[in-house]
Order: sequence, then structure tokens, then C-alpha cells
Amino acid sequence: MRLITSLTSLILACLALMPATLPAQERTITVASTTSTEQSGLFAHLLPACERETGIKVRVVALGTGQALDTGRRGDADVVFVHDKAAEEKFIAEGYGVERREVMYNDFILVGPKDDPAKVAGKDILAALRGIAAVDPAKRPVFISRGDKSGTHAAELRYWKAAGVDLDAIKGPWYRDTGSGMGPALNMAAAANAYILADRGTWLAFRNKGDLAILVEGDTRLFNQYGVVLVNPAKHPHVKSADGQHFIDWLVSPAGQKAIADYKIGGEQLFFPNARK
Repeated sequence: MRLITSLTSLILACLALMPATLPAQERTITVASTTSTEQSGLFAHLLPACERETGIKVRVVALGTGQALDTGRRGDADVVFVHDKAAEEKFIAEGYGVERREVMYNDFILVGPKDDPAKVAGKDILAALRGIAAVDPAKRPVFISRGDKSGTHAAELRYWKAAGVDLDAIKGPWYRDTGSGMGPALNMAAAANAYILADRGTWLAFRNKGDLAILVEGDTRLFNQYGVVLVNPAKHPHVKSADGQHFIDWLVSPAGQKAIADYKIGGEQLFFPNARK
């Protein structure tokens, strides 16, 4: 009995030394997103404001859109934030996502050597790709492709097809699949003085431009929409659906939309909010 009494006293003494309240558990979610939102610096700008207002820490896994959606399919992310509407809608139709919300947009651009050896500069992306394909194979300038199933890669392939170019038939050393993110692909293009399809946000944040310049812009087909989707907790019960939804709600709220609009480099806005109520 004396032993039990001593143990009870010891436990009570230890409890008395503990803080009156335990710290709240940290709220953290994982967002699988595109390399363009990460490498453009957008997340570094957005996430501190999001955490201040919501109390949620966001861990970003930056991948090509296809890989980001596959991460969501496996349940390794709570939210996907990407830019390939058709792929996003397929993700939801398969039951992996709850709802797609549009968040913001910018545009794709065709970047290439300032001397433009294929003479494709202008406002028509399809004409530009046809122009590159029309150059004699022995002299055809290098084209760098993401080759990573990203939203940018998917857009590039759509443009080649719409231009009537059978890419598989004419591929050669001039066409280089890199399997890399936007930043590394731009570095390869700068090193090779090559053509490349890029998103404007990453291009503006990119410092190693070398002798590259924007050659094609302004074509309405180059519109680049970003969407955000909560991973379906019915598929993956461990998904942090409440905090994931809270993050999405903040992104499309007036505060989140203003934070997106406020992100600029050299006075130039990189992304344009367009969430619908």
C-alpha cells in the first residue's frame, strides 16, 4: 500500500510540473503542384501569408502536372494545384479529386535564340512550330522539350498536333526530351541556344536567359489556366480534407487572390487571379 501511495505521489508531482496546456498540434498539409508555381517564386510569396491567416503550414512537392496528379492518386498529397484542365477533370472523374476550382492564369510563350534562325517570331504558335519543322533536318535548330508529362509538356504536344506536325515522324537529335522541370529545361535551352515552350511566370523569374528572348506571345491558344483540387478522402481516408479545403478556400478568397495579383518581378505581374465565386 505504501508503494502504491508513493507511486501515486510521484505521478501527481510529475503532472504538476507539466505545462497547464499542451501546445496545439501543428497543422500541415502536402500540396502536389507544378514546377512553375514553385520555380517562379509564387509559393515563396504566397505561403507565409497563407500560414499567417489560416495557421496551416503547406509542404509543396513540385512536379510536372502529370506526376503531381499521380501523387494525388496515390494519396501522397492532400491537394493538387496544377495546370492541365483535361487531366484535372479526368482525375476527378476517376474519383480521385473532389472538386476543381480555377485559381489564376498566365500564358505560355515560345522562347528562342534572339537571332531566330527559323524565322518564326510573331503571334501564331502553330505557324512558329510549322516553321521550325520546315527547316532542313540537317540545319534544324534545337528544340528543348520538358518531356515530363507536365502541363507545359501537354500543351506543347497539343500545339505540334494542331500545327499538323507529326512529331514522331520528324524527331531527331534536334528535338531533346529532357524529362525535367521548367527551370532546368530553360537552363538547357540557354546552354544550347534552343527554342522552348515555357510558362511566362518561370521565364520572368529565370535569370540565366543567355541569348534567349520571347519570340512568340499573344496567341489566345497560349492561355494557361491553373486549377486546384482536393484529393478525395473517400479514396484515401488519411487525407487532411478539412485543412486542405481551408487552404483552397484561402486561395480563392479575396485575400488569396490579392496575394497572387501582388506577386511581381521587375514590376511585371506573373499570375492573374480569376477564381469564380
